[in-house]
Amino acid sequence: MLALCLCLVFGACLRAEEVASPDGRLVLAIATVPATANELTGRLVYKVTFRGKTLVEQSGLKFELEGQRPLGPEVRITGSAHLQGEDSYMLLTGKTSEVHDRYNALRLDVEQAGLLTVKFSIEARVFNDAVAFRYVIPDQSAIRNFRLVKESTEFRIAKDATTYALELPNFHSMYESEFVKLPISAFSNQGGVASKVLIGLPLLMEVPGVAWMAITEADLRGNSSMYLTNPSGSWQGHWFESALAPSEEDGNLIVKSSLPHHSAWRVLLIGDQPGRLVESNVISSLNPENQIGDTSWIKAGKASWDWWSGSLNADGKSSYSTETMKYYVDFAAQSKFEYMLVDAGWAEPNDSTRMNGKVDIPGLVKYAAAKGVKVWIWLYYKATDSQMEEAFPLYERWGVAGLKIDFIERDDQRGIDFYYRTAELAAAHHLMVDFHGSTKPSGLERSYPNVLGYEGVLGLEQSKAGGRDNPEHHTTIPFTRMLAGPMDYTPGAFTNVTREEFLPRAESPMVMGTRAHQLAMYAIYQAAIQMVADWPKAYEGDPSFEFIKAAPATWDETRVLNGRPGEFVTIARRKGGEWFLGSITNWSARELDLPLGFLGAGDFTAEIYADAPDADVHPKSTRIEKRTVTRDSHLTAKLAPGGGFAVRFLPTK
Repeated sequence: MLALCLCLVFGACLRAEEVASPDGRLVLAIATVPATANELTGRLVYKVTFRGKTLVEQSGLKFELEGQRPLGPEVRITGSAHLQGEDSYMLLTGKTSEVHDRYNALRLDVEQAGLLTVKFSIEARVFNDAVAFRYVIPDQSAIRNFRLVKESTEFRIAKDATTYALELPNFHSMYESEFVKLPISAFSNQGGVASKVLIGLPLLMEVPGVAWMAITEADLRGNSSMYLTNPSGSWQGHWFESALAPSEEDGNLIVKSSLPHHSAWRVLLIGDQPGRLVESNVISSLNPENQIGDTSWIKAGKASWDWWSGSLNADGKSSYSTETMKYYVDFAAQSKFEYMLVDAGWAEPNDSTRMNGKVDIPGLVKYAAAKGVKVWIWLYYKATDSQMEEAFPLYERWGVAGLKIDFIERDDQRGIDFYYRTAELAAAHHLMVDFHGSTKPSGLERSYPNVLGYEGVLGLEQSKAGGRDNPEHHTTIPFTRMLAGPMDYTPGAFTNVTREEFLPRAESPMVMGTRAHQLAMYAIYQAAIQMVADWPKAYEGDPSFEFIKAAPATWDETRVLNGRPGEFVTIARRKGGEWFLGSITNWSARELDLPLGFLGAGDFTAEIYADAPDADVHPKSTRIEKRTVTRDSHLTAKLAPGGGFAVRFLPTK
């Protein structure tokens, strides 16, 4: 009877199986539906419903190996297994410290009959907040190895949803662009011509009356990154198809490996509000557990940073030198920051094992150690790729704590392999890592917790060049880019101006929005290596700097209180017994009621950093106050245009 009902759901089918989330609200069904007159095989498809409503319509599952007919259009399901599981583990850094993710699972065994019978499986897990599935190809006599030339996983959305899409120029970008708000149909060229628009992940969408959903991926080891296109060629084409980054060395091949092989997880994060997607831990849950053993040397923290200001020294002059870096170390020590980051310029071109005489890295490390500060250094991707076996032991001998590796600009199979090789070798030499010029995260940081950060975002640095980094963008990326994982946006600019006053400049740069807006980012943006971007003198004598000094860089719990992409967001995060709250708005002034039910029992002292009444014309103007609150209290956040609201809650002793 169940099989008959499922076939009615698909219109007609040869065989169907379904799996629901533990709470029953999310259901994934997979089936073979008639594709030809051959009644023994059918087209492999899936469908997703949420709270009884169709979210993803019948969508194809297909991939193609070199020299083989496509796998998926004419197959039969030969077996199935239903399982239950729970991912329970601790995270060293991130949005939470303890995860308990229950799921129901389904494994379908599939074969394509022919002269040689090719076999594969679909593994699926359905959580309360996500659906995930992947292709698994076992060792078999029909094929000797895995040589993928195309994957055509479809995502046929039930309605012409509103998307927040990261349009990218090609497969070689740094994911540094805006998330554009458009309906799905806007990505389809009409007249039967497939669209050439390439969309990076995560892709967020609102399916009206059904759900909020984001498409992304997890556990990429041995694979290539997925992008999306709309190939329909029709204004009625409300769907996407996977497009995997081709090999830079061989553009006709995507992935090559021995067997068995599995693809990355295709992940649909799903919730009734966009904040539920931000709270999800599914991406890390779909990755292997800690692979490096001892993690006692890995610490989240904040870092002073020379690059943003233009390497300004104590007298306000730009000077890339050891003395300037000592100035930033002193600032970190005074502020009780864990780290100082030396950006580009210390090494010889294309040789990261030789200093060029401008900054004495071992000497700076020794100087910083005496003050309780550790040093990170900047590296160029290509030099790191070719020299890591020699360079990483050297950095360990120097006493370097971490590596910011920049301009990676690839996430084909070899590019993804670079992330894993780097994480593994860096861990062997007690080095933490922050990837810049990078792809989006996909959960690697669970397996290799020495990976503290990824950029892969249009960040604060863009204010030095133009107006792309602005409050509308700031309120979009928590719901889009940050869904994938840690996001090194580099907040903390204190030259705050109105939109009308803003001018891009390389030294002493300014930013749009209020000072409280920048403060709130330390509670909103997830980054285990969190930059404090501005020049030390920018913070001197400013009492609002106390919020930045106090804010942790990793969290035990995260709650999204409200928000809508591109408009506003409020996030509360807990570390130990303290909570930190950040709220920001776009260019619209607004007043938000903030219930404090997330607090524990007892009284708390709320240290509030809010836009002053004149912050709309004087964005640096911040009102600071303290009040006693409980979990039954409410706060009112009055946000200026481009404004913010930041609160530290301390238990009353």
